[in-house]
Amino acid sequence: MTTLDCSAYATNLLALAARLPRVPRADLYGFLEAAKKLSDELPAEIGDALDDFNANGSVDGHFVLSGLPVEDDASLPPTPTSTPAPEDRPLLTMEAMLAIFGRRLGLQTGYQELRNGTVLHDIYPSPGAHHLSSETSETLLEFHTEMAYHVLQPNYVMLACSRADHERRAATLVASVRNALPLLPAATRSHLYERPIPCAVDVAFRGGVDDVGTIADVKPLYGPEQDPFLGYDRELLTPREPRDVEAVAALSNALDEITEAVHLTPGDVLIVDNFRTTHARTPFTPRWDGHDRWLHRVYIRTERNGQLSGGERAGDVVAFTPRR
Repeated sequence: MTTLDCSAYATNLLALAARLPRVPRADLYGFLEAAKKLSDELPAEIGDALDDFNANGSVDGHFVLSGLPVEDDASLPPTPTSTPAPEDRPLLTMEAMLAIFGRRLGLQTGYQELRNGTVLHDIYPSPGAHHLSSETSETLLEFHTEMAYHVLQPNYVMLACSRADHERRAATLVASVRNALPLLPAATRSHLYERPIPCAVDVAFRGGVDDVGTIADVKPLYGPEQDPFLGYDRELLTPREPRDVEAVAALSNALDEITEAVHLTPGDVLIVDNFRTTHARTPFTPRWDGHDRWLHRVYIRTERNGQLSGGERAGDVVAFTPRR
């Protein structure tokens, strides 16, 4: 895991955050445009690290910036219990970090069918949440490449931590295709490469129908043959042909073998390369006391992988088109 300790730059980063609009959702386009300008003023070590990850990724497929400024627990509002966030909620420090770092990477994007089409997400435990939802807590949220079934799948998933869970048990699990590939036999790699596999979609993209079936096709390995991209979802990918079942199982086992656990603590930002990894979250126990685990999430699109065609802005919201 690649980690950069940013604690030496806390004062500088707080000064940048203070120059952002105080109510981000009141004018999200303006807020993210201001973040873009500030992203050019990041300390060189942070800016260069983000640029390098954006250009080259990493073997492990993720990058953690730790030691970032964050409100102490007593100064934070209660952990949310509903979504979306109030439009008049004042800016939180970790939202500022996601805005500035994210604009260094690309364009923050909302998805029309997800979270009411909002761009800045709160991630918190919710009683009775669907097992595929990020709001689950006491069950494992299984491995998934975020929106692998979506034509405009985000290039990066960014998570920032304002509050950890009480026992600090929750871990974000990340498995990279660059680590898993050497464990796959050549015949399995060849079979999975550019092989479309039927895939269902998350609840938000089902149009209110409980089960719309496998309306997308996802290729587990595709793109550069020697350094392929990964499309994997343990719950939704549905191989049917015997050879497909066997090959996807082998890929699944390889991903399990090289999984890394990231325990996010307040002041951490995790950037996941969503085209070369799959990620999950381990169970934890909420207390429903206003101080449960609270992350912030944004999705980032870049010019790579056909995610932008020209003229897009940070803050845009896109509609669902399944991969075929």
